[in-house]
Amino acid sequence: MSSDPHLLDHHCAEGAPALTGAAIAALAPRVPHWQVAQGQRLERRFVFHDFHETMEFVNALAWIVHRENHHPELQLGYKHCTVGFTTHSAGNMLSLNDFICAARIDALLAGRTQE
Repeated sequence: MSSDPHLLDHHCAEGAPALTGAAIAALAPRVPHWQVAQGQRLERRFVFHDFHETMEFVNALAWIVHRENHHPELQLGYKHCTVGFTTHSAGNMLSLNDFICAARIDALLAGRTQE
C-alpha cells in the first residue's frame, strides 16, 4: 500500500496482492460509504430516482472499471445498484485495486444527494 492518502492518484495494478487486515482497516476510512463484508468484499448500495438514472450510473461505472481493468459484481434493480469488489488474482480477497475503484466511483457521484 502506498503512503499516499489519495486513492484517486493511483491506478489499478495487474496482479495486486491481497491486503492484510491492518491495511484494510487503514484504507476503509478513505471510502466511508463502503462496507467491508467478511474482510474480503468491498460493497456499497446506491439508490437512484428511476431506472434510467440507475442505468446511467451503471454505464458510467462500466467505463471507469474497464479503464482500470478491474471489474465488480453488480446487482441492480429498478432504482438501485449494489457494487461489490474483490480481486480475483488475490484469491478473491481485497486488494488496493478495490479501494481505488471504490474511490473513483465515489468521485463520479460527488455532490449527488443520496435518497
